[in-house]
Amino acid sequence: MIEATRLTKRYGGTPAVDDLTFTVEPGTVTGFLGPNGAGKSTTLRMILGLTAPTAGSVTVDGVPFGTRPRGLRHVGALLDAHDVHGGRSGRAHLSALARSNGIPQTRVDEVLQQVGLATAARRRIGGYSLGMKQRLGIAGALLGDPPVLLFDEPLNGLDPEGVRWVRGLFRRLAAEGRTVFVSSHMMAEMQHTADRLVVVGRGRLIAEQSLAEFAARGTAPVVAVHAPDAAGLARVLLAEGAEVQPEGDGGCTVTGLSAARIGELAHRHRILLHRLAPLDSSLEAAFMSLTADSTEHQAGEAR
Repeated sequence: MIEATRLTKRYGGTPAVDDLTFTVEPGTVTGFLGPNGAGKSTTLRMILGLTAPTAGSVTVDGVPFGTRPRGLRHVGALLDAHDVHGGRSGRAHLSALARSNGIPQTRVDEVLQQVGLATAARRRIGGYSLGMKQRLGIAGALLGDPPVLLFDEPLNGLDPEGVRWVRGLFRRLAAEGRTVFVSSHMMAEMQHTADRLVVVGRGRLIAEQSLAEFAARGTAPVVAVHAPDAAGLARVLLAEGAEVQPEGDGGCTVTGLSAARIGELAHRHRILLHRLAPLDSSLEAAFMSLTADSTEHQAGEAR
């Protein structure tokens, strides 16, 4: 379990993390979401004792992580897949970690096999692709068979097969009763992977709840529509204040009007509909809505 209590980090007069309190429970995959500059990486570094908080505290299974000897037996973490010595082989890198944490060398071969790097174990890391480095970082996190695991953007550089593998790995780890905390900007993958969310903006807590509860917050209705007269339907819906995203072949996604209201408008204007289907609540739509005021850099609309 990870428990943060009024966790705060300031750089000069600027708060990177501001009075942040949350709990990450074992047995679940908890997603850690927030716009760029929200304080996610700083929070992860404070959990691991790499950055000292200005105020507040954070513990792992009841004690500060920095007080534990042989830390990889307690917490496994992937913060930066590039933070490795490129001249070493993958096996040499993991062997050094194992020696420094009192972990048997047999465990090195086990995790290399687990992450799919057994055949590349003796190659220099400098020749690894980003996806391979991510797998090596995950192997390092798993090395000590820890009860708590932290991952910062673990899906970067992975191909679709790798993404599916990581998704399954996180779920298996949680099913074993471990605490799994995953920071990611990939909303679609979080929607398929996370059970709960901790959402932050400008260093402050926005939400701490189940994924389903968060996705339902602040989300306007989203409806898939198909009409032969797509342009005519779009004009009618836009006049009602809806957002219309064309999908081709007469289809579109409509945000801001219910399926019933769209049907009424189509009937009134004598527009034939071939499809009218409400879509599930979108994690991305809820995230964009609830973090709009916390975005560090907002782009203007294209003209």
